[in-house]
Amino acid sequence: MSISAADVKSLRETTGAGMMDCKKALQETNGDIDEAKQFLREKGLAASANRDDRENNQGVVALKVDGNVGAIVLLKSETDFVAGSDQFKAEADALVDLVAAKGVDAAAERDAELEELKITLKEKIELGQVVHMAGVDGNVLGHYEHIQGGRGVNGVLVEIAGGDDGLAHDVAVHIAFARPKYLTRDDVPADVVDAERQTLETITLNEGKPEQAVPKIVEGRLNGFFKDVCLLEQPYAKDDKQSVAQFVGSAEVVRFAQVEIG
Repeated sequence: MSISAADVKSLRETTGAGMMDCKKALQETNGDIDEAKQFLREKGLAASANRDDRENNQGVVALKVDGNVGAIVLLKSETDFVAGSDQFKAEADALVDLVAAKGVDAAAERDAELEELKITLKEKIELGQVVHMAGVDGNVLGHYEHIQGGRGVNGVLVEIAGGDDGLAHDVAVHIAFARPKYLTRDDVPADVVDAERQTLETITLNEGKPEQAVPKIVEGRLNGFFKDVCLLEQPYAKDDKQSVAQFVGSAEVVRFAQVEIG
């Protein structure tokens, strides 16, 4: 059957598939456009399944704040080339708009669009971390988004009570670069603390320290661990002579979320 160049062009524009793939799809379906679309979708999905074992450590972190509601979405890809494409970034924006308006579960409403994107861009594309944060009335929602190569790669939301927008923004910037895992030491799971304590005991004993001095040395080193992973105990990025807790003063950091590429 003769396939017109116009039909190939039309199918290519609507599916994003390659020219030869579109021509073959039309030949296989006797020129039926709808069946050809389905043919390409099935072939594309099969190809996507073969990519499931590939790493997709690239992508876009999209962040949106609307009043006292914020959202962050990580859309993952295999390459930074795809992550930087307008179509990929537009999908990330659509997802974060939806999450900001309706909550985390709403991201599933765009499952079909994500499947189409896999076909069009020919990569392992999937939804990563999704965050929705609605601040309590009277609190401030701070945010920071680090842009690299024209796309968001590191996004932070932080809720502050008793502070202003400037303070909330400064804390968000600190979080972006200091990467705390917990708010306070009380938030660190007991099994994490126990594992760290055991590691520190082994290190201290291997250094040949007197056995009776080991508990005190380990506790000191454990305090250093908390300063690394707990936001309020970290040295403030812009003035390491004070902790974040000292920097915020009478204000309270209620919670935070960070989403980053990689």
